[in-house]
Amino acid sequence: MSDSISSASIMSALRKQLSEVSTTVDTQEASVVTEVGDGIARISGLKTAMAGELLEFTSSRTGRSVYGLAQNLDENEVGAVIFGDVDSIKEGDECRTTGRVMDIPVGHAMLGRVVNPLGQPIDGKGAIDTTHRRPIEFKAPGIMERQPVCEPVQTGLLAIDAMVPIGRGQRELIIGDRKTGKTSIAIDAIVNQRDTDMICIYVAIGQKASTVAVIRENLAKHGVLDKTIIVAATAADSAPLQYIAPMAGAAIGEYFMYNDAHGNPADATHPGGHVLVVYDDLSKQAVAYRQMSLTLHRPPGREAYPGDIFYLHSRLLERD
Repeated sequence: MSDSISSASIMSALRKQLSEVSTTVDTQEASVVTEVGDGIARISGLKTAMAGELLEFTSSRTGRSVYGLAQNLDENEVGAVIFGDVDSIKEGDECRTTGRVMDIPVGHAMLGRVVNPLGQPIDGKGAIDTTHRRPIEFKAPGIMERQPVCEPVQTGLLAIDAMVPIGRGQRELIIGDRKTGKTSIAIDAIVNQRDTDMICIYVAIGQKASTVAVIRENLAKHGVLDKTIIVAATAADSAPLQYIAPMAGAAIGEYFMYNDAHGNPADATHPGGHVLVVYDDLSKQAVAYRQMSLTLHRPPGREAYPGDIFYLHSRLLERD
């Protein structure tokens, strides 16, 4: 009798454990790198990769993961740009799809910080504690979803505010030759938001790291750094990082626009915030995109810029 009871209990325990075994299989498409150089990798074997999908490279030299972004979807291979340690990736390394588009961390915890286009802090003040993320590419709101422009942005410059006032929800181009004060106008506009409800985002593209440090100190001196986020892709960074820097700034700004002060989705009772985004400057992003496109063997247009350079900037600016 004891033997039969023991056998029954054993069978019951086995059935219980078998029922708890997960039968789902996590499948990932794997491939190998066939060519790498100048921040660009060509991968063979990725049949289901999406345009703009985040790819994960595994370095055979360091064993660490390096991420990239799928750009060219050719018949037999995929061209991707690499973020991070490009030198650690070599031919024969493994690459996998992730099934998701590229996103970055966002949130109120980023206020007062200097981050790179991947949302990682570069100011030496420790990690940023946030759980919110947003994709760097996001569809701009349609005409019917937009509110009418009825409230001005006070830049603090009398000539601009009196003759060519800027409204909240508009875009404004600051154009001029070198050393004519374009950056100074943008910084003055940010400083003038110290006593307003406006969140400011300054995106530095292709500038010297020393210049970014000076701008940060100026914002701190005028007491506006606590409501400003600096996204920096310096001249020492790769072309892919300079390429995504404006999109990262737009993604961070969209978080404040679509969420209230507590990070919850905005509604009629708890509206989203106002954001001033400064791209300094988009011509350097165009140069970085040209470098990427030529390396990816895309057909060049006027002055070797790719044909979709205007679409790149239009879809970026329509998000703001």
